[in-house]
Amino acid sequence: MNDTTKYVGLDVSKDKIAVAVAEEGRLKPRYVGMIDYTIEAIRKLMKKIGEAEQLQVCYEAGPTGYGLYRLLKSMEIECEVIAPSLIPKKPGDRVKTDKRDAINLATLYRAGELTPIYVPTEDDEALRDLVRAREDVKEDELRAKHRLTKFLLRNEIRPPMGTKRWTVKYWDWLNKMTFKRSASHVAFQEYLQQLKEFQQRLKLLEREIEDQAKDGVHAPMIQTLMTLRGVAVITATSLVAEVGSFQRFQTPKQFMAYTGLVPSENSSGSSRKLGDITKTGNRHVRRLLIESAWSYRYQPAVKGELKKRQNGQPTNILGISWKAQNRLHKKYFRLMGRGKESGKAITAIARELAGFIWAISQESNWESKTN
Repeated sequence: MNDTTKYVGLDVSKDKIAVAVAEEGRLKPRYVGMIDYTIEAIRKLMKKIGEAEQLQVCYEAGPTGYGLYRLLKSMEIECEVIAPSLIPKKPGDRVKTDKRDAINLATLYRAGELTPIYVPTEDDEALRDLVRAREDVKEDELRAKHRLTKFLLRNEIRPPMGTKRWTVKYWDWLNKMTFKRSASHVAFQEYLQQLKEFQQRLKLLEREIEDQAKDGVHAPMIQTLMTLRGVAVITATSLVAEVGSFQRFQTPKQFMAYTGLVPSENSSGSSRKLGDITKTGNRHVRRLLIESAWSYRYQPAVKGELKKRQNGQPTNILGISWKAQNRLHKKYFRLMGRGKESGKAITAIARELAGFIWAISQESNWESKTN
């Protein structure tokens, strides 16, 4: 029986999969062909290539998601999903086809040159879809607000003096507005109704997020993160949904690097130069941390909503939260005192906040108890 390991590269698209195999050793990889993206075709192909224990399969992360990964795992075949941005590329290579991509994946996978990504569980993925759906609707709401305010500006209509936008008084003014021309009235009502629809959808999504934060699979971790200042239910749920498992980061520096908030570096010999932040990793987590970091401009205090969120939480977690308030507040004003721009200072605060989030996740250790 042939026990040679076979490294299988899959170039996956919506309907088709290009397949290449590189056997252990230095033999040239061979192109197997193109198959339909169906469960039956995939099962038949894997049996044709070799026994499950012989196969090492990889494919690029993309819009098709992780269904193929989970199917192969259910067949007891080792599979890894590869980070597309970290695949080595030849500078002069200008030809791209499915066949070439599959062969390239198999070759690099055999050589150990590919970087796999973390594949979320189905629960993680469902929660992530929920929080990203909210993000999408939030963006739609902002666009709808801009369309409405620009329409009013074009028609030289301004709110009464002293009325701030999107307050109750402002909404009353919008709802009572009339126009001389029916065309203008219909256009305004469409803009206004579209905005109201987005806000209604936003409420439904946020209600489900709150339910998940209370009773979902990830509720313990979400509630623990909510002890931090600037990390309320939406932010905490989004962080947990995007990260999935904090246990995959062995050190706080690893988690900081994942957020893309660490400075880039260009060093040679005795010279060491630090540049702008790398902006690699998860952009959603990076944005959430930067938004939360602004809360640390204010004097440390535990009151109001933060006090309610901390009620009943372990003392060791509360100690980390209080330490974060003191340390990050002092650091913000120390950086501002040195003449740093507020944006750069907040980025530095967000980076350290990532470290405190990692510390809380390790201290609570709820994931290892539930898995």
